Amino acid sequence: MQANQSTAPNGGLDAAGGALKRYADWAMGIGVLGLLVTLITPISPLALDLLLATNITISILLLMVTMNARGATELSTFPTILLFATLFRLGLNVASTRLILSGGEAGHIITAFGDYVTGDNLTVGLVVFLVLIIIQFVVITKGSGRISEVAARFVLDAMPGKQMAIDADLNSGLIDASEAKERRKKVASEAEFFGAMDGASKFVRGDAIAGLIITALNLIGGVAIAMTNGMGLAEAGETYSKLTIGDGLVSQIPALFISTAAGVLVTKNSEAKSLGHNLIGQVAGRPKATLIAAGMLFVIGCLPGMPRLPFFMLSTVLVLTWRNTKDLPEGALESEVEAALVTEEEAQTEEDDVDELLHVDRLSLEVGYRLIPLVSDPAGGGVLDHVSQLRRRFALSEGVVLPPVRIKDNVRLGASAYRLLVGGHEVARGEVEPGQFLAMDSGTANGKIHGVETTDPAFGLPAWWIGEAQRENAELSGYTVIDPVSVIVTHLSESFRTSLPELLNRDDAKELVESARKSAPSVVEELIPDKMGYGEVQQVLRNLLREDVSLRSMPTILEVLADNVSRTKDPETLTELVRQRLGRALCEQYADNGGVVHAVTLDPDVEAGLASAVGGAHDASAGVVSPAWLQQLVEEIGDQISQATKNGKDVVLLVRSNVRRFVGELVRASLPRVAVLSYSEVVAARSVETAAVVKMEA
Repeated sequence: MQANQSTAPNGGLDAAGGALKRYADWAMGIGVLGLLVTLITPISPLALDLLLATNITISILLLMVTMNARGATELSTFPTILLFATLFRLGLNVASTRLILSGGEAGHIITAFGDYVTGDNLTVGLVVFLVLIIIQFVVITKGSGRISEVAARFVLDAMPGKQMAIDADLNSGLIDASEAKERRKKVASEAEFFGAMDGASKFVRGDAIAGLIITALNLIGGVAIAMTNGMGLAEAGETYSKLTIGDGLVSQIPALFISTAAGVLVTKNSEAKSLGHNLIGQVAGRPKATLIAAGMLFVIGCLPGMPRLPFFMLSTVLVLTWRNTKDLPEGALESEVEAALVTEEEAQTEEDDVDELLHVDRLSLEVGYRLIPLVSDPAGGGVLDHVSQLRRRFALSEGVVLPPVRIKDNVRLGASAYRLLVGGHEVARGEVEPGQFLAMDSGTANGKIHGVETTDPAFGLPAWWIGEAQRENAELSGYTVIDPVSVIVTHLSESFRTSLPELLNRDDAKELVESARKSAPSVVEELIPDKMGYGEVQQVLRNLLREDVSLRSMPTILEVLADNVSRTKDPETLTELVRQRLGRALCEQYADNGGVVHAVTLDPDVEAGLASAVGGAHDASAGVVSPAWLQQLVEEIGDQISQATKNGKDVVLLVRSNVRRFVGELVRASLPRVAVLSYSEVVAARSVETAAVVKMEA
């Protein structure tokens, strides 16, 4: 029973809070309609007192909330609140004006304010009231409006740069897609907030002007109506002056608070702490400044005619403050305040920074200082933009999402050099000349050009660096001319393709399997984890990528594994079975527009010798295969394929299925761009055209 009694109040508060959230839209709508009603419907003095007290409460609450906010965008609803608060005050002005002019009274709050400020001297009260109006109109309102206007202009001007920075961090791998989305949302919210504040500040200025006009109407109209009803001029002036001053103060003091809150909000920097903590740390934490200020106050107090007590008291306070902080270096108090306010989140951030030192980027590109302008281009032609396109292209062609590429400068590289690292190890390196173009001779050039002789880093072709003036002549002469960014991106693309098997880790394999689960859930459930683990699937996928087989048909690949894993778990054998099932896709990959696969084949005697070498057949007539013979075979294959590709056709090496894997490994070392297919993989082709037959002497 006691426990129930102790939790009942909290339960009631929680229920009330939940009800408030559920009916927040209704309450907001009714409140706005109520504001409009006050503009046209008379209200009693008691109701007016309640609404005026509510207005003062809201203004004080908003000022305190803005002072404790850590950033301007934390109060994204402030412009709307400012609009409603202005409309609320105008409605109260209309209601109070109606009561003042109709009955000569406007509730206790207005009367109390008027009596307190004017006291026994009406003139002093009027002067104080006018001073408050001037402060509100000339200083606070005008300053807040100007700050809002400038802040909105700078935020909107900086928005494209911030968006580009987010794209650069995303493409370089510093952030992921969800964090990039969150940062874009934050930038958009910031721009919307300051733009709205710029517009809302105009309402505040208009409210101040309306307050002056309403005050004048209350005074002039009230005196005129009172004299019409037989009241004397002196009595009418005193009565309606007090009511006018009270009404103006009740309206302008909350307006002053809200205008100050708006100024505080738009002048705040985004900090991890509130304004009070930053103020103590940044102002009070300067011992030298404190001592100098104490000395100046003491000197002022010693001047003839000056009251010594206040200046000496303040000087003593500053001296005591200086004594407590003199042993600290400049800004140390600010550091102590920050250290005392370190949260678990900040501690976790420091721990993450240490862990970051142990992190090795899966893919990274390092550039020399002359290549830094090529990384990001506002027009969308930088390396970052092309890397993003490369990732999409690999996803479509290879069925693999490349990890983010982190791009950074390296002062140890040459000024025009770059290098690509996979897992922290260099896999490719090259040099480009910014501002020039690379002219490559692909074998069809019919003229000579003048430039700096070099070699294309991606394909090893002879090339020359030429200027803009020579570009057109080089293209007319049959040279392939590309810009430095394209040279880097092409080199990256080829290096990515070669490194795909190394890049595919178990997490990537798991993601591919889980993606296939959406379209083929039964196959995945049958295979994983009862028959194969993600590591075994990863080995097969790596083998496929090593031989340029796309992984886009993941359901088919997993189905082949599920059908055959009970007979063998050898990754190489399973890879061959998957290739045979993907024969149609392989034929489409290497066939010409007419569906014809152009191939170079091996002589049957050569295939028999290879089969004997790998143990796949026992042919008595097959001789012993020596390393020199294998080297000569590879050279002969290279010559035949080179002759067959002179007409521009893609040519594959076609062999028996029992030697395909061995020949593929043998050829890949010297001819990495030559695809090796088996006869069982090209059955889906419309036609196979033999371009040449490789023969070997005994």
